[in-house]
Amino acid sequence: MTQDPRLDALTAWLQAQFPGQTLDIRPASADASFRRYFRVTLADGSTHIAMDAPPPQEDCRPFVAVQALFEAAGAHVPALRAQDVEQGFLLLSDLGSTTYLDVLDAENAPALYFDATTALIAMQKASRPGVLPEYDRDRLLAEMELFPVWYVGRHLKAELSEAETTALYEVFDRILDVNLAEPQVFVHRDYHSRNLMVTMPNPGVLDFQDAVYGPISYDLVSLFKDAYIAWEEEQTLDWLIRYWQDAKRAGLPVREDFADFHRDYEFMGAQRHLKVLGIFARLYHRDGKDGYLKDMPRVMNHLRATARRYRDLAPLARLLDRLDGVTPQVGYTF
Repeated sequence: MTQDPRLDALTAWLQAQFPGQTLDIRPASADASFRRYFRVTLADGSTHIAMDAPPPQEDCRPFVAVQALFEAAGAHVPALRAQDVEQGFLLLSDLGSTTYLDVLDAENAPALYFDATTALIAMQKASRPGVLPEYDRDRLLAEMELFPVWYVGRHLKAELSEAETTALYEVFDRILDVNLAEPQVFVHRDYHSRNLMVTMPNPGVLDFQDAVYGPISYDLVSLFKDAYIAWEEEQTLDWLIRYWQDAKRAGLPVREDFADFHRDYEFMGAQRHLKVLGIFARLYHRDGKDGYLKDMPRVMNHLRATARRYRDLAPLARLLDRLDGVTPQVGYTF
């Protein structure tokens, strides 16, 4: 027995799935939640992925529901081999260990991103209301509020004046008005280079359990304004135009005019990047996970570029400039 009761229970459950077989169980990955993944190798060399999602903190059922939804849409998601949602254990097919982030370069990026947008369009075409939770105003606002609380307050140890707070919430309202006026589809919510696997067929799609019904540009922001890899804006604009053309041909409800679609995408990016800065700060200061600190400047660059481009976001640009000279307070605080 290990000093890990969850792993002991998972091992016992896996042995019941493969009676009499020798299993090699090793960590495959962890994510920003309490979920853990293990690669299970059988004596014949075949592999599976076991998910450990502790029920007090995590619920397997959304994963199971979205897996069925996206699989039916034609996305290459892990197949569900066995489940025990009461214990928080799932057995999945193994999509390998090569992420987009591992291999992306200037030469292969056009083909890999084409595959990613093709898969995204398939998932979006399957969209219908009333199936996934609504990405509504309250949820979108609560995400942006992570920015003043965790990034500004906890990470920078900075305080906003009353006028700055008022101005920030006015910007939040302007962002939300644009977000909520967008056409609605199924939204993966973390459709980026760390959750897309290089597979056949390509891509393998992971980490979809938080999917919602919301703005059509959201997953494009995750993909092209990625927190983990940066591309020249001219390049991402080209990929975005190609998606928009393909989405129109597929009958998806994208804006008729690309300029309108691009503005939606920009304002959706502002919402997401405010949220991500807050989440990365929270992961560090609350959860002791410092691996995301190095990605904060990339996210801030995305946010600052957008804020400077639009009059409605000008107060945010001024706030970011004011905070630019504030040194982050690094040190574990739990």
